Amino acid sequence: MKYSIIIPVYNRPDEVQELLESLTHQRYTDFEVIIVEDGSSKPCDSVVRQFADKLQIQYLSKSNGGPSAARNYGAAQAQGQYFIVLDSDCVVPEGYLAEVDRELSKQPCDAWGGPDKADSGFTPIQKAISYSMTSFLTTGGIRGGKQKLDKFYPRSFNMGLKAEVYRKLGGFSNMRFGEDIDLSLRIFEQGYSCRLFPEAWVWHKRRTDFRKFFRQVINSGIARINLEMRHPGSLKLVHALPACFTIGVPLLIILAIVWSPWWLAPLGLYILLLVIGATMRERSLHVGLLAVPAAFVQLGGYGMGFLWAWWRRYVLHQQEFGAFSKTFYK
Repeated sequence: MKYSIIIPVYNRPDEVQELLESLTHQRYTDFEVIIVEDGSSKPCDSVVRQFADKLQIQYLSKSNGGPSAARNYGAAQAQGQYFIVLDSDCVVPEGYLAEVDRELSKQPCDAWGGPDKADSGFTPIQKAISYSMTSFLTTGGIRGGKQKLDKFYPRSFNMGLKAEVYRKLGGFSNMRFGEDIDLSLRIFEQGYSCRLFPEAWVWHKRRTDFRKFFRQVINSGIARINLEMRHPGSLKLVHALPACFTIGVPLLIILAIVWSPWWLAPLGLYILLLVIGATMRERSLHVGLLAVPAAFVQLGGYGMGFLWAWWRRYVLHQQEFGAFSKTFYK
């Protein structure tokens, strides 16, 4: 068995069905699928049974402990030479595994990651959120990719690595948020090779509304400080850009009120670029307009989490923490 695809699941039977259906159409077929039910109140066992004769699939169940523990639980049962980790809200194109295999044959590496895209069937809000997460105008440049401000760090919605490397590193850590970057940092720190597979992309649904999106990104901002405490030197200047945005936007508004409306010109230009960029990518003005609140939620939420964690960890010397832990996965 060459590939083991490990998928942690929490209350997402419908999305799991879409992902498993997409895996039945893969042109490359030397793989197994491991579904790990992480204490769901809406289990997907009946969905998995529908694919028992179409995929080589295992269904595992455990008490809720978060995706890190679920992935590690699945990895312990995996037989593949390589592990591929996907989120349950992803769908893969039919050439996904063939592209992964082609990249590894062309230039072998120890670990890799792939990008994500918005499917045509996504809601306008999902498309706007996807744009804000992948655009160079927001944190797409920080997250890494073809255009990047930092090196590429695989993310757990679409990442892979050699089984032996996963085991040597001990898999995912006990971090509730930022656990994928923690693993990526350990990959680099231990001298393993890691790169982007630009054509091994997935459709990633991400969050379905701005409230859930805010909860996700504020945790991401907190995680960046927690990661620096675990991996000194991993925090780069670019990671502070959302915090600058969070402080800068209110400052520009105050200056515009006190001094001159022209202080809002940079903000207006940025909004215009967001609208144009998202409209052109998605061919929808509606999505272009929604990209503005999506970007502000993303940058503002991340910046707030970053500043909050900086204060608590560096100034108050408190221990590692996260926000909205009760809404984990949601």
